[in-house]
Order: sequence, then structure tokens, then C-alpha cells
Amino acid sequence: MPIKRFIAQVIAAAVCCPGAIAQTQKEIPELAGIFKANGVAGTFVFYDLATDTMVVSDGARAQKRFTPASTFKIPNALIGLDVRAVENVDAVLPYGGKPQRFKQWEKDMNLRNAMKASNVPVFQELARRIGIGRMQQGVKNLGYGNMEIGTVIDRFWLDGPLAISAIEQTEFLHRLLTEQLPLRFETLSALKEITLLDKTDTYELHGKTGWIFDKTPQLGWFIGWVERDGVLYPFALNIDMKGEADAPKRISIARECLKALRKL
Repeated sequence: MPIKRFIAQVIAAAVCCPGAIAQTQKEIPELAGIFKANGVAGTFVFYDLATDTMVVSDGARAQKRFTPASTFKIPNALIGLDVRAVENVDAVLPYGGKPQRFKQWEKDMNLRNAMKASNVPVFQELARRIGIGRMQQGVKNLGYGNMEIGTVIDRFWLDGPLAISAIEQTEFLHRLLTEQLPLRFETLSALKEITLLDKTDTYELHGKTGWIFDKTPQLGWFIGWVERDGVLYPFALNIDMKGEADAPKRISIARECLKALRKL
């Protein structure tokens, strides 16, 4: 392992509560207008490494922690791959044979397809294979939100106690993308491969949605990053949702915000 990466991993592993990455936080009214035009309350956070600026819409909400729901599939996959609880992104995991909220989840899948389908039972099986001890250490090593997973290995990102803010999501992704976390290089490469949503001549968009169903209002997440001109820009969005009709707004609002920032 190159000495530079080894040092970065040692430092990352030793720091359980990473501080803020940006020296400057900037509110942009145009972003708030996007949420208003779409009829939802929410926040958007974007980190610009070049200017060391955290761009936000609704700074107070950006600091509020929520359960991560299916956005936790990113750290779940990272931890599972890194500790070899699953061999690779093409290894098939069982969904368990029980009826699911969505019919597309009633299928055994590999991580590549399960990430796209946001297949909860498959990722629950991955969490069980990781186990409480390795999962707790993995979440701590990632410095992920409040780093509390409780005692129920396959529900803590859906029901709590795990919680994370939009700012913390963005900081986590920044540390991930700049190789500041104690992960094997192959793990990060695999994660980038299975989170790719859109690729054009000018940019790549990676991301993962999340949806908390059992609260009023419901909560929608979309986190990820844009790669443009060799630069990686992490972001996180969450919105209040009345129901399924608002679900597409998670990605569409984020795209509007990224276009306003001239990154798409």
C-alpha cells in the first residue's frame, strides 16, 4: 500500500468524529426558490473543494439529523465489501422469500442490481452477514452521522438510532471520494461503479435515494456526487414528502440545484 494512503487511513481510523470540511458556508437564494417552486420543504448541500465552500439551502435544516434510510446502502456496501462479507458486487444475496413493499424487491440480487432497485431485504441480509461488531466498527471508521447502530442489525438505518444530517452526508462523501477513509482501494472503485446514474460527455452523476415511509411528513433523501473536469463535487438533499407522488422530486430538485450551480 502506498505510504500516503496508509497514513490517510490511519488518521481516518483514529478520528471518530470528523469536523466540518469547509471554512465557508454560503446560502444561495436561488436554491431555496427551486424547493418553493416544487412545493416542498427541504435542504440541499453542496461542497466546492476549489473554494472550500459549503453551499447550502436552508442552513438550519442542513444541520438536522434524520435516519438515513436507503442512503445507508452506500456505507453498508462499503463495509460489506471491505470486510469481505460479500465477495464482490456480482455475488448474489437472497431476499428471504417474504412479501415486500415493492414487488421488484422479491428477488435475489447482487449488489450491483440491488443498489439500483434499492432492494431493502438484500441489504438487510448483507448487514446480517457483516454482524453487529464489524458494522459498529465500520460506521465508526467512516465517521458516519451519530455512529449509533443499537442492537438490531438489519433495521438501525430505517428505524434508528442511526441518524445523519445533510451536511454530514456531504462531509462523509467528501472523505470517501478523497480517500481519507480506512477502506481498500478496490472497495471505493466498486462503489463508484454501482452508484453511477448518468454519464455524459461532460459529467458523471453518482447517487443513492432514500425514503422514510412511516412518518408524517415522509422524508426523501438523495445523496451523491458529480464528477466534472476531473473534480468531484459531493452533495446531499432531503425533502418532506406527502407521499409517493413526491418521490421523483428527490432527484429532479437535486438536478435543478446542480444545474443552477453549473455542475450539470
